[in-house]
Amino acid sequence: MKGSCSSSAKRIQKELAEISLDPPESCSAGPKGDNIYEWVSTIIGPQGSPYASGVFFLDIHFPHDYPFKPPKVQFRTRIYHCNINSNGQICLDILKDQWSPALTISKVLLSIISLLTDANPKDPLVGSIAQQYIADREAHDRTAAEWVKRYASGA
Repeated sequence: MKGSCSSSAKRIQKELAEISLDPPESCSAGPKGDNIYEWVSTIIGPQGSPYASGVFFLDIHFPHDYPFKPPKVQFRTRIYHCNINSNGQICLDILKDQWSPALTISKVLLSIISLLTDANPKDPLVGSIAQQYIADREAHDRTAAEWVKRYASGA
């Protein structure tokens, strides 16, 4: 077990160096304190989406067998989204069955940003929001934008 811990820590250190030098657009991430396995991330809501200019905070927990298991990523900021529930859990294939050790935390964050632009109402965590997204996109986007003002305005 000790060996796998140090190899996962090395991999996480490498990703930290990469994300520090070349952060994905609209986000940042890094360790919370001295624990390399616990990170925080900030995502700026993508332009052209109802989440535009919102500031969202996420917790990232790397398992000790990373990169063979996906990181656990959770929104700390409340968000109105059919693929993100009230506990901040995210329904995203690459965080579950489509995970690959070739993926990095930068790619995960970019996928989450992409999910903010293009929700997946066919695989929802919150059925009622998915229904509204499909049936009345305008009302959905208004509510999502109101939540951004209320919970993610950074003020």
